[in-house]
Formats: sequence, C-alpha cells, structure tokens
Amino acid sequence: MTQIVPLSAETRDRAGKGTARQTRRDGRIPAVIYGDKQAPVMISLEKFTFTRVLHQPGFFTHLFDITVDGATHRVLPRDVQFHPVTDVPLHVDFLRVSADTRTHVQVPIEFVDQDKSPGLKRGGVLNVVRHELDVTVAAGNIPEHITISCEGFDVGDSIHISAVKLPEGVASTITDRDFTIATIVAPSGLKSEGAEGEAAAS
Repeated sequence: MTQIVPLSAETRDRAGKGTARQTRRDGRIPAVIYGDKQAPVMISLEKFTFTRVLHQPGFFTHLFDITVDGATHRVLPRDVQFHPVTDVPLHVDFLRVSADTRTHVQVPIEFVDQDKSPGLKRGGVLNVVRHELDVTVAAGNIPEHITISCEGFDVGDSIHISAVKLPEGVASTITDRDFTIATIVAPSGLKSEGAEGEAAAS
C-alpha cells in the first residue's frame, strides 16, 4: 500500500504567468489539481513545506491528501517544473485519483540477495540498467519499490523482466520485449585474467 501524505493548500483566484509570479513572490508554489472529470482547482503550496516533501524518497509514487477550503482531494503528483538555474520548484501538477484508479508510475527497484549471487561473490559487479520500472497499478496499491533477487546469477548473466515477480496487480508497461534490468559484469581483474588465459592458449 502506498504512503498517503497530507498537505494543506490555498486556492488561487486566477491562472496565468503574472499570478504565478506573484504567488512565488509570496513564498508559495503555484499548483493545479485536475482529472476525474472534475473542474481543475488552482492552488498554492507553502514553499518550504512542499520542498521538504518533494525531496523525500518516492515522491511520485506517494498519494497526497490535499486539503483546500475544507475539501480534501486525493491526488498523485504527475509533474514538477523547476527553475532551470536554481532548481527551485516553480509549478506542480496533481492528478485526482481514487483507490481503484489505474495509473502509470515509475517505481524504484531494490536489489536483494546479493550475497547469494555466485557472480557477485566472485567479485563481479552489479551493473544496473534500470533503476526504476514503468508499471501500471491501482493508485491505492502503488508499491514503495520493486524487489528483485540476485540469487543464482553469475558473471555474464542478465536479469530480465521475465525473471521478476511483480506484486499482485502490478504490470509492466513494456510488454513487447523481455528487457534487461541489470547484468553481472566481471571486474577488471577477472577480465584481465581471462584475456591473459586466451593469449596463453593461442
């Protein structure tokens, strides 16, 4: 079950660049809540509170209960625009969801059982190709992470999506190929030993 984070907000009277600039001068971040066949709600968030939440792990996979004018909207963050120089958040988009709303998210990957990988025990290196998986899942069941076991993988092996047991109700958005998530590669020492062995054999 995904984490639900409470946030308070204030309404904004108007959209537009001028209003957004004034909102930011007031120490707040303009945002919008949209979706679920309802009218968009223009809001603003307290800058420091939101920035602290933004930098917590899993921001885009957590649900938020945003309270504005006495009403609470359950939402999922969809986009954050940043200043190109200062990296300060400039605007946030939130999508209204219910517990059953199926949505597309990127979920972080956690690799476990590295001590049970023959390749890693021999000094091999886990070369991560994808740090996140693109999945579709009900909003109320977004996992904090996808766990992938390294057990049994040796140097030269690849971990493909077909080897991953996804949580119930979670499906990969890529279905047309058995893509690679990580590989076990030989460290430079093992590579040089292999090259010397080949040279000696020839």
